Amino acid sequence: TVVKCGVSLAAAAGAAFIVVPYSVALLAQWLYGWPGYPGPWKYVEALRPRIYALTRAVLETVKYLKYGRLYCRWKLWYKNIDNHKYYEKGIVFGSRGERLDLYYSPKTDQSEAAGTRAVVFVYGGAWGSGERATYCLLSLQMARELSAAVICPDYSTFPKGNVSHMVQDITECLLWLKENGQKWNIDTESVFLVGHSAGAHLCALTTLFLAEGSHVLGIQEETQRQMFSSIRGVILSGVYDIVDHYEYERTRGVEFVSSMHKAMGGVENFHLYSRLPPFCLIHGTGDVVVPVESSVRFSEALAALSLKVSLYLLPDVQHADVVTDLMAPEGRCYHTVFGC
Repeated sequence: TVVKCGVSLAAAAGAAFIVVPYSVALLAQWLYGWPGYPGPWKYVEALRPRIYALTRAVLETVKYLKYGRLYCRWKLWYKNIDNHKYYEKGIVFGSRGERLDLYYSPKTDQSEAAGTRAVVFVYGGAWGSGERATYCLLSLQMARELSAAVICPDYSTFPKGNVSHMVQDITECLLWLKENGQKWNIDTESVFLVGHSAGAHLCALTTLFLAEGSHVLGIQEETQRQMFSSIRGVILSGVYDIVDHYEYERTRGVEFVSSMHKAMGGVENFHLYSRLPPFCLIHGTGDVVVPVESSVRFSEALAALSLKVSLYLLPDVQHADVVTDLMAPEGRCYHTVFGC
């Protein structure tokens, strides 16, 4: 009996510390990407002890189940006919036929809303996932709290597009706003960009490329200057230094399954998409997906260049909380973030 018990314990320990972690890690690699090594070496890399870090990162995603209630709320919100007066859904824009949703402030009578400021919210998703419908509650609360028209666009996430395509989509959303804003009683000269996670990176790039008149955007420089001059502020919570974040991903064992380096066209192109414009930064100290040092270092870099920067560190707030808590007034950091 003692021998059998010992064997059982050994088998359980083996399953707990070897079979389960390696199975989880191998599944993640199979679904989201193997290392780009030739022949069987990619499998060898995936079997190294570093997979314990990857397994932990994968298992951490289980905590997102706590947002199940929010998922039900935003699904039901769209089905409520009474809410249809607060938004226009599925407006086509841009050269790739992406779509955006436009939300009105419940405080505002749209027939008398001329001069309403515009907020363009760009969601995250590691450059490889996400959709605008997820953020209906957030967009509505932004419209309510900021007395603004909120535009939430989709963009060409990887593998449909790379980062250049994503920035072009965000720019074409701004162009759509410039050309059509008056139809929706929006002040096209008062535009604010808000981005979370990968969306923060895309907002930063978009603003910088517009300031530079970059050919990457495929828009005439004069039009770019006009669009840039209409941006009154940028509020971000996410990734800025791609090189630094890639090193952080390596410590978590997720650099191969992450869409980041793929969306950038490889590590060799990181320098093209890691730039430093002046912004307001918000970050939760409980964030384990993107470390708080990301915003702290970005803030220090901006300050070193004598650029204006505001940094808000929210105690114990996690990565997704910065957006999910804004979807309803009872969210723990709802009033704090909107206060920022």
